[in-house]
Amino acid sequence: MGAIEPFSKTKLIMGILSTLPEAKEVLRHTLVDEFGPIDYESQEFDFNFTDYYVPEMGSGIKRFFYSFVNLVNPDQLPDIKIRTNTLEEKFAERGNRKINLDPGLLSLSSLILATTKNNVHRIPLQKGIYGEVTLMYVNREYQTLPWTYADYRTKAFHQIFKEMRTLLKKKLRACPDSSLLLPDRN
Repeated sequence: MGAIEPFSKTKLIMGILSTLPEAKEVLRHTLVDEFGPIDYESQEFDFNFTDYYVPEMGSGIKRFFYSFVNLVNPDQLPDIKIRTNTLEEKFAERGNRKINLDPGLLSLSSLILATTKNNVHRIPLQKGIYGEVTLMYVNREYQTLPWTYADYRTKAFHQIFKEMRTLLKKKLRACPDSSLLLPDRN
């Protein structure tokens, strides 16, 4: 029988889709208030991988990523997803999202995204939130899976996650205790 151990700390990342460029700074401050300081901000990319979000968000969708200084316990992911859903509503216009927040957990071995949508490859966590292993880190490279979203398959995004992973490695080496954990709000 294996010994039950605490989960390893993970890096909170946020994938963001937006059609509100004028709200980017307000969004950034809102996320910092919720999750603590940001230690990585990617460039913006045109989101042209699918038209799925266009009916709700409109055209000209941009994708970018943040990662946060505070590490999280993986069991916090459902509550984080619920909080980001509430934040999306604050930026909505006439009931339509203009900002889509996709929280995820970056560990040394994988990227797990939170979702409200069930599917065969998603694991129910709690409170209606599912977890999906989106990328695996194997042999110093990110590997995709059959269900990995098209934009998460790109080399550009893999490079972003590698840079975030480097920040995580440095943090874990410098502070192996729990002093840098995002406070649990439950």
